[in-house]
Amino acid sequence: MAKIAINIATGSLQQEEMIVGIDLGTTNSLVAIIHPESKMPVALKEHNSSSLVPSVVHFGDQVTVGEEAKKYLVSDPAHTIFSAKRLMGKTYNDVKNNSASLAYKIIDDENRLVKVQVGQQFYSPVDLSSLILKELKKQAEHILKTPVSKAVITVPAYFNDAQRQATRDAGKLAGLDVLRIINEPTAASLAYGFGTHKEEEKTIAVYDLGGGTFDISILHISNGIFEVLSTHGDTYLGGDDFDNAIVDHWITQLGLQGSVSESQHRQLLRLKAEEAKKHLSAHETFESVYESKNIFITKEVFESQVRPILDRTIVSCANALKDAGLEKGSIDEVVMVGGSTRVPLVKKMVSDFFGKPLNDRVNPDEVVALGAAIQADILAGNTKDILLLDVTPLSLGLETMGGLMDVLLPRNSKIPTKASRQYTTYKDGQSGMKIAVFQGERDMVKDNRRLAEFNLTGIPAMPAGLPKVEISFLINADGILVVKAKELRSGIEQSIEVKPQYGLTDEEVERMLLDSMTHAKEDMDNRALTEAKTEAEQLLQTTEKFIQRNFKELSEQELSATSLAMQALQLSLDMNDKNLIQSKTEELNEISRPYAERVMNNAVGKAMAGKKV
Repeated sequence: MAKIAINIATGSLQQEEMIVGIDLGTTNSLVAIIHPESKMPVALKEHNSSSLVPSVVHFGDQVTVGEEAKKYLVSDPAHTIFSAKRLMGKTYNDVKNNSASLAYKIIDDENRLVKVQVGQQFYSPVDLSSLILKELKKQAEHILKTPVSKAVITVPAYFNDAQRQATRDAGKLAGLDVLRIINEPTAASLAYGFGTHKEEEKTIAVYDLGGGTFDISILHISNGIFEVLSTHGDTYLGGDDFDNAIVDHWITQLGLQGSVSESQHRQLLRLKAEEAKKHLSAHETFESVYESKNIFITKEVFESQVRPILDRTIVSCANALKDAGLEKGSIDEVVMVGGSTRVPLVKKMVSDFFGKPLNDRVNPDEVVALGAAIQADILAGNTKDILLLDVTPLSLGLETMGGLMDVLLPRNSKIPTKASRQYTTYKDGQSGMKIAVFQGERDMVKDNRRLAEFNLTGIPAMPAGLPKVEISFLINADGILVVKAKELRSGIEQSIEVKPQYGLTDEEVERMLLDSMTHAKEDMDNRALTEAKTEAEQLLQTTEKFIQRNFKELSEQELSATSLAMQALQLSLDMNDKNLIQSKTEELNEISRPYAERVMNNAVGKAMAGKKV
């Protein structure tokens, strides 16, 4: 498929509002559309510039995104946020082993969703991703000379429900109605033209090596339906590791290993390493000058350094095939995605592994966004060749603490479908749980439509947090929603059936969607404030119980400092200031963490006394 770049200089793209395709990447992001004249997917870009927008946000006197923000990665790293996509839907416990590579601060509470601290402000990955999406929206509107409010956004195939919902929330906060979340390998396959003929049946391997992440997905395409058979990869492996390998070589070459300024030199050399990596794709040697000294690297040395990194991707390919229950010979096409696949050694190793030529005719940086644009065109009703299953008209979810809407089935989920999630009690000895089912796109249940409610009773008396209640939503082919709640330890179960279509007219669905867009900023602020308050209240309860149980093991100074921090946190709850509440929550955590760890260590020591391991 030919690549076309829309150039603002043409001035010819003034048209009706359209649905855009967005590749929200770890390293770079971009927007694509179906060109109104050629009917081909095209990446949007300004005159004489790249279609890629670096996924970087800088907080200074004002917030900047993209190329402008990227300039601060070396000069102001603490206020320059990159790779926010890696943090989506993650707790600190998920990312702590890789947090050393981040120059900015993330809150180190293992059980909480990751937040980035910049000065006295706290930002979630949703906040950060929304800023990138807002910049993409602004650029698209500038190029197209028309408002852009609807989008299809791509995510890795391995993204779980929480990560997909976080991506959807980021789009909403950026002022976008996210019509569909589509898997990146599916998007890439669409861009290559696979699945456009209903009689076509193929098994495809999509090898996606970007700047920060790698994944391999095995897809089966039949009758226009894309099924992900397996996915494997590494969210901390990519082209950045190639750059680091070159930097390692130069640090040794310059004799800077172990020096006080090594870290600073690494930051400065990284940009040159990126230049060298690209140069070596077509040349045997790269030479440059750094601080009056010559630095160089040969293609042979570069390939010897990156081969172990690529070996890990080949292991992932083998694992993906194994998980799919397939042999190499079962793969009909190998599709290459991601800018890092331009490295010749990558192409050679992947081709050798699968034993066939690679399909890399589409720009690897743009292929995912181009596929998203095709999906957008399908949703707009302009493409009839690809089968779309029936979808849910609005999101379906439950009421959780603080009156929040927890979405289990996002709108446009294919029918039939099933989703489940585990919940727990928040009071000691709690024997029942109210299950309230809602439909809508707002963050607070009071703004959505209540569909059904029932009580799960007979939960065995246990401390808060111990019961495990699995709630599942099942929509069958007739559109009937069945909600089940089951306490997994005791087996107690209850269910309810909700009628198809949930009694809404097309006009009511449209009004609810419009409301979600109109109140997007307000809803996200309310959700963030409610989550901060709920977290603070739970911490206050937990801390109070801990002190009551371990009063004698704490010093007077520790008790006094904790009491003051608890009072400050309690007062902050009345201020309705999310950042203040999070700041006071963090202060209480900092005070209580040392003695909580000490008490736990003492308890373990006593329990293990006299025992052999």
